[in-house]
Amino acid sequence: MGKDYEINLDATVDATPAQVWDAIATGPGISSWFIGRTEIDGDTVRTAFGDNWIPTGDIKTKDQPHHFAYASPPTPDGRFTAYEYLIEGRDRSATVLRTVTSGFLPGDDWADEYEAMRYGTQLFFATLVEHLRHFPGRTATPVTAFGPPVTDWPATWTALHQALGLGPDPQPGDPLPGGGQVYYRNPHTLGLRTPTGLHRYLRGFHGAMVADHALTAPDPTDWTAFLRAL
Repeated sequence: MGKDYEINLDATVDATPAQVWDAIATGPGISSWFIGRTEIDGDTVRTAFGDNWIPTGDIKTKDQPHHFAYASPPTPDGRFTAYEYLIEGRDRSATVLRTVTSGFLPGDDWADEYEAMRYGTQLFFATLVEHLRHFPGRTATPVTAFGPPVTDWPATWTALHQALGLGPDPQPGDPLPGGGQVYYRNPHTLGLRTPTGLHRYLRGFHGAMVADHALTAPDPTDWTAFLRAL
């Protein structure tokens, strides 16, 4: 048993098709909003998350600046993930971006993994949109840190909100002390735009809080220590 899945997301951004292409089809561009750090070598897409590499993707379509797609080869149990991006230019420099994330999760315990993937995919797409709206044409430095195992998620989220100077129920648009605002939230994630870049906090699938930031300016914070203090 397992689950085929497909997650469709779209947005209109005030960026040119060329700027959108650079964000979704180059290593530095993808690293500025996606999970971890991405490299593209020829027709191969490789992404490192912390000290680990997620399955390599093979580029299937590269029609600049309109269509980019890549997918990981299926494993023996059928697992794979595919990413597809469609770019359509509009008048006045606006661009429509459509994305499809699809694949197959094997086994009888796919439900929890699918939930985490769905919430994470929503956060990273929101980050891509935020990047294109506020930092078009720029790249960011990815920073990833992991906290200790979490036994009480509601209490940990409350502690995080307090540490960030947010209320107990933060919503997109809420301001941050020192500048910036919340740009996204769902039950497993929180996204913030700050003077140093785009900061993301995720409920890690393996039980730890993860800080996965895309920094556009230097930030000396020890994010591992920050997470341990929650």
